[in-house]
Amino acid sequence: MKPESTSQSGSEVLAGLVERVTFHNQENGFCVLRVKARGHRDLVTTVGHAAMISAGEWITASGVWLNDRNHGLQFKAQFLKASAPSTIDGIEKYLGSGMIRGIGPVYAKRLVRMFGKDVFDIIEATPERLRDVEGIGPKRADKITAGWADQKVIREIMVFLHEHGVGTARAVRIFKTYGTDAVQVMSENPYQLARDIRGIGFRTADLIAEKLGIEKTAMIRVRAGISFALTEAMSDGHCGLPRADLIGLAEKLLEVPAALIESALLEELAEETITADRVGDADCIFLTGLYRAERGIAEHLERIRIAPLPWPEIDADKALPWIEHKTGLTLAASQAEAVRLALKSKVMVITGGPGVGKTTIVNSILRILAAKNVKLLLCAPTGRAAKRMSEATDMEARTIHRLLEFDPKAFGFKHNDENPLDCDLLVIDETSMVDVLLMQSLMKAVPSTAALLIVGDIDQLPSVGPGQVLADIIGSGAVPVIQLTEVFRQAAQSKIITTAHAINAGRIPDLAPPDGEADFYFVPATDPEQAVPRIVELVSKRIPRRFGFDPIKDIQVLCPMNRGGVGARSLNIELQAALNPAGEKKVGRFGWTFAPGDKVMQIENDYDKDIYNGDIGMIEDVDIDEGEVAVDFDGRTVSFVFGELDTLVPAYAATIHKSQGSEYPAVVIPVMTQHYAMLQRNLIYTGVTRGKKLVVLVGQKKAVAIAVKNVSGRRRWSKLDEWLVGNDAGDKRLEAR
Repeated sequence: MKPESTSQSGSEVLAGLVERVTFHNQENGFCVLRVKARGHRDLVTTVGHAAMISAGEWITASGVWLNDRNHGLQFKAQFLKASAPSTIDGIEKYLGSGMIRGIGPVYAKRLVRMFGKDVFDIIEATPERLRDVEGIGPKRADKITAGWADQKVIREIMVFLHEHGVGTARAVRIFKTYGTDAVQVMSENPYQLARDIRGIGFRTADLIAEKLGIEKTAMIRVRAGISFALTEAMSDGHCGLPRADLIGLAEKLLEVPAALIESALLEELAEETITADRVGDADCIFLTGLYRAERGIAEHLERIRIAPLPWPEIDADKALPWIEHKTGLTLAASQAEAVRLALKSKVMVITGGPGVGKTTIVNSILRILAAKNVKLLLCAPTGRAAKRMSEATDMEARTIHRLLEFDPKAFGFKHNDENPLDCDLLVIDETSMVDVLLMQSLMKAVPSTAALLIVGDIDQLPSVGPGQVLADIIGSGAVPVIQLTEVFRQAAQSKIITTAHAINAGRIPDLAPPDGEADFYFVPATDPEQAVPRIVELVSKRIPRRFGFDPIKDIQVLCPMNRGGVGARSLNIELQAALNPAGEKKVGRFGWTFAPGDKVMQIENDYDKDIYNGDIGMIEDVDIDEGEVAVDFDGRTVSFVFGELDTLVPAYAATIHKSQGSEYPAVVIPVMTQHYAMLQRNLIYTGVTRGKKLVVLVGQKKAVAIAVKNVSGRRRWSKLDEWLVGNDAGDKRLEAR
């Protein structure tokens, strides 16, 4: 217990050995530690922030004692400094924690038994002696040496950050990005961190800058603030912002006069990091990369559109009966019209919801053109969407990244305007998901001789990244568009499809229990406390028992948001405990536990590993001694060292945004009024259309009604539609919005 004399309010110092890291979130550095502290009989629960922390380390923390209602007495550290352990017990704990690649608990014990307290000196100065330890060969010795060197540099960076009052810095990422130049970069321009490193925002960089003595009104700071405000807008899907909005945001963020922001804007404009232009009647400021990307898409589409068709004229009156005979399907008038138009169009869009025959049309077009020896390429933005496309067409479809062949060394695509794709027709599916930067890269690589067929559902959520490519192309009227609305008879028998179309039309779907078996159900829950156990029971027991689905592989929980009791984060913890409780083979990193059998999702593009944001995999193995996790992504094993696990999260539950382009046998969607901020028609529509054989909504009818009625999806500031048709037409359309 805490000594009697300790005051509740004054700041104190606590020092001791970290016995266990109960929780550590690398996103913000927050950690919960159990510490064997000097002067305390029992282990002390300590909460604070540290970029890296491991069992066995010695910590010095300053802070206050708090009596937490749920967790009892704990020490809340405002500042926390960790150093390498010096006791035999601490050294063994530290080495066995998986912090250093190649050492797990077994090798930690052997190393300490042989070298005692000198083990760190041995690793650093005479690493060849590591091979005297049983089981350590040249490969493992090299791994340990390299792992120790990385930790040492990271610790030096941490010391620098601590000296400048930052305990939450992303030291591992800083090291990965800048290597040994890290301290130099931070000293010269700390705001560079916010531009270069995911997870380090402007505010963290601002803290470092303040400690380094950079004034609030310094131009380097104000300019960085403008870029930060625009980058924040980009994460909301905007390519730019109205000038007045941007200045207002920057004023609030920087707490400096508007006149200074205007001066910084002029400097940024002069250096062309940002670009000024108009969108309709609004004066806007764009990040130059996004501005050029939108303009580039329009130029490439026009270049492709005006060039001649790559195949000789096809007689549709002969082709249509031929394809109907081949497939055994009779095309409806709207489908036949779409095929006719595609056979003579250089660029064309097909859009529509589920059950309207998009796949039938695309298949018919592809079969007719394949018979004419037209070279076809098919792509989609995600691995799952590409896989679905392959299954639907019986032709190879690739992700856009794989089609363009990313080259990690050059950090660019191999296929571009100088090395175009070899095709006569490129088909892009799920185009609503494609953001402006990826679309620009793809358009660059399409030769003028090729035709382009753009397929997608305009009523789904727009891309996670900036822009609204599909909506802008359709809205511009610059290319032919087939908008399919007729639901075909077979599809109309599916309650999933009729529900999706009802939602899309602004009608509250039928939520009454169905007569007999159906593919859509509504399970009422009055609050999160009731919803969570119902969702867990549905996924783990009721759905598998009744429909025969595998609870991990076949059923996907999709949430309107990450946060909250029925958000993806907390549901992942509940579902993981129910579906795959971790055994001895497990590793805890970045606030999550990873174990064999866990379903996980990659949350950022990793070009070296050839896995991308939204890819789902299954953990095959956790190797504590090697410090590695093996994950199966669609039959391909990818290895992650423990320090890289911040790019993986459990995927029993995911946000609806992350599910775009994917289809799952069964989908469970919590819809609660606590999700109010996210309850929009296109969100709930996208979620429902992810389910192939079963969709279950869990929650309140009122929340479903709110979502269906809410079409106020935030408008995105983009200029692509204007680039496609010229500013005059753009102005008129903007007024009509």
